[in-house]
Amino acid sequence: MEREHFRILVVDDDKAFLLLLTSILKDAGYKVEKASTAQEALKKLRGISPHLIIADLKMPGMSGLELIERVKEEYPEIEVIMITAYATVDTAVQAMKLGAFDYITKPLQDPEELRQLVARVFEKQQLKLENQLLREQLSKDLPPIDLIFMGMDDLRQEVEEVASTNATIMLYGESGTGKSLIARVIHQLSGRKGAFVEINCAAIPENLLEAELFGYERGAFTGATSTKKGKFELAQKGTIFLDEISEMGPSSQAKLLRVLQDGSFERLGGLATIKTDARVIAATNQNIREAIKEKLFREDLYYRLNVFPIEIPPLRERREVIPHLVRYFTATLSKKLGKEIREIPPKVMDTLVKYPWPGNIRELQNVIERAVILSKGGKLAAPRLEEGMEEETLEGSLKELEKKAIEKALERFGGNRKKAAEYLGISLRALQYKIKNYGLA
Repeated sequence: MEREHFRILVVDDDKAFLLLLTSILKDAGYKVEKASTAQEALKKLRGISPHLIIADLKMPGMSGLELIERVKEEYPEIEVIMITAYATVDTAVQAMKLGAFDYITKPLQDPEELRQLVARVFEKQQLKLENQLLREQLSKDLPPIDLIFMGMDDLRQEVEEVASTNATIMLYGESGTGKSLIARVIHQLSGRKGAFVEINCAAIPENLLEAELFGYERGAFTGATSTKKGKFELAQKGTIFLDEISEMGPSSQAKLLRVLQDGSFERLGGLATIKTDARVIAATNQNIREAIKEKLFREDLYYRLNVFPIEIPPLRERREVIPHLVRYFTATLSKKLGKEIREIPPKVMDTLVKYPWPGNIRELQNVIERAVILSKGGKLAAPRLEEGMEEETLEGSLKELEKKAIEKALERFGGNRKKAAEYLGISLRALQYKIKNYGLA
């Protein structure tokens, strides 16, 4: 967070002193708003969303101590500095007990005293944000770059060329092909100092997705008991990865379009406009053109997202990579699970190479993890693959299998698409796309 994004609300009924503080803090590079009474400050809170309040202790109507109490009750994340000509040990202790960060006396003898105190608050908020970003950071240690891009030299070149730019990227590929992994690689190669923040648009209900993306103010909806930063705020100077973007509903699409157009948004229930420089990478495993035709996805948003499209091939189209992935996953998962595996039997490797991997790399990793758990005598156990999948896919295509699975699910639930989607482990919207694509409607 830069100083120009650090918002301060100064509250004092002494207009001359109010202007003095405002001038000092603005010259220091902060964004400053002012209020003449505690009541006015409370009215402005939601619209301003300040990080810090500097308030006089003695004011007509509501006192500064009462203001602290109200602020800390409703907005505990906001820091408060008391400033007063009536400083005593008692009032200072009382202010601190109510949650004040510190206090300063007036008349202000040295503006540097104020600047240093505010700088301490700024540093504290910076540290808090960094800790939050670390908690939000979903990126794990990446596999070797050569392994990630094995069999995909052209894709690697594209990634290396686009990473250092600010271009918005759209990743296309089947589920489990490693879109999230490629997005993290792009973030690391970009040199961006902020966090990599990931959100799966299909995993969050539409009525909650906006709150997750853009944050919300206390009282914005039932259950919003405190202010919360959204993913775009957490991804400042970093990258936000929007997985399964085609599952995003119309309201969130409209807000995302605005972010891509001018880099700004408001939290739910808030009035303050927040700027973001987060780099956007989106991904989908669906036919997004079809979604546009069906009026399920905005065409203008598609063009904003599709600045630099990257297609990730399925694992079955680069089978030469499978032995390398098997060895890598066996080694890393063995270490994680406390197993010692010295050998991968040729028959096991042959089975893994021939399997069609409809779930791609994600499925391969899960299968290897199960095999490692079941391994004995230092040998990788025979993999437990989906019953009948191996033989059947050698005779027919993956699409035919998927079509059959959908037909069986619809038949099982009497045509109830919602129940069929839940049974298949995909979203209703994804199922609707596939039903149309396979002519099952």
